[in-house]
Amino acid sequence: MTDALRTLHTSSLTPAELTDIRALLDGCFRGDLDDDDFDHLLGGMHTLVRDAEGRMVAHGSVIMRRVRHGDRFHRVGYVEAMAVREDRRREGLGSRVMDELEGIIDRAYDFGALSASALGELLYRSRGWWAWPGRIEGIGPQGLVHLPDEEGTVLVRGAVPGDRGALAFDWRDGDVL
Repeated sequence: MTDALRTLHTSSLTPAELTDIRALLDGCFRGDLDDDDFDHLLGGMHTLVRDAEGRMVAHGSVIMRRVRHGDRFHRVGYVEAMAVREDRRREGLGSRVMDELEGIIDRAYDFGALSASALGELLYRSRGWWAWPGRIEGIGPQGLVHLPDEEGTVLVRGAVPGDRGALAFDWRDGDVL
């Protein structure tokens, strides 16, 4: 039996599936995933991969973010919580999840964005994602906030309107990106 892949909205996830996702992410991110981070992956589409025994081995989600570029706000498909269980890496599971998420981005959003870890960056770049060369900002309660530590880690794909200037992401609790 092969690994089973499912794509569904957060509203269709069972409490047990949410628990399994959190356990997978806690293991993959080794304690570097707090409640705000988990909240960020909710409200969009999820792709789950389970092995033949029903264990969650991979997950990724895409949520909508509002991003200002120039004088326009865009609906951006933002990839969150992309993870593959450590003992199942380098088997193509990340690519299977990204195939699904990128299809959603291509059909529903102006372009895609994500904040890449060093571990994930090679996968994303091999799929045509590229580092945004401009300034990264957050639109906070007090106005624009420059996020220099995020510059170089924000990757984009799709019909990005030009490749210059700032991308200003909607604010959220915890890490903005």
